[in-house]
Amino acid sequence: SSGISAQQALAARGGRQVGKMGIDIEAGGRVKSKARVSKSANPYVRLLCKLYKFLSRRTESKFNKVILKRLNMTRKSKPPLSIQKLAKLMAGKDGKIAVVVGPVTDDKRLYEVPKLSVCALRFTETARASILKAGGECLTFDRLAMRSPLGKGTVLLRGPVKARAAERHFGKAPGVPHSNTAPHV
Repeated sequence: SSGISAQQALAARGGRQVGKMGIDIEAGGRVKSKARVSKSANPYVRLLCKLYKFLSRRTESKFNKVILKRLNMTRKSKPPLSIQKLAKLMAGKDGKIAVVVGPVTDDKRLYEVPKLSVCALRFTETARASILKAGGECLTFDRLAMRSPLGKGTVLLRGPVKARAAERHFGKAPGVPHSNTAPHV
């Protein structure tokens, strides 16, 4: 507002026009990354997301960041884990809590269920009954946050993501050499 025009200012700079910085489109532009937010209407899951968002921000624990990330995943990415696989993975890990961000299901093929401490989003009725019958315990994530806020003494487990029936039909076209893809019949 000193009374000089834009052209006078341009002349004062030696005739060069200095523009604003832009985005280098040729280099691929700007990469925007946003964390996925759960679309679940379940108030329990919503509260857990809030709780672990707080814990991941306020603690140095990587465990809480992973739990938050998995709570915000799609249902497809939170596959169920059977009690048999759980027992197999927890063999030799006495006194530790198995943590599954997803449901824990029962397995009739497992006759002797070992004593397990399991934290999961959901338990089937039969899985819960067999864990409790063996003298184990079924925890929820809010209880886990109280007992082990940094994830110490826990074993983080996941169900098989690629075990869905639909996954059989993905991949190379069926009939092509070296293809193990099932055709849609």
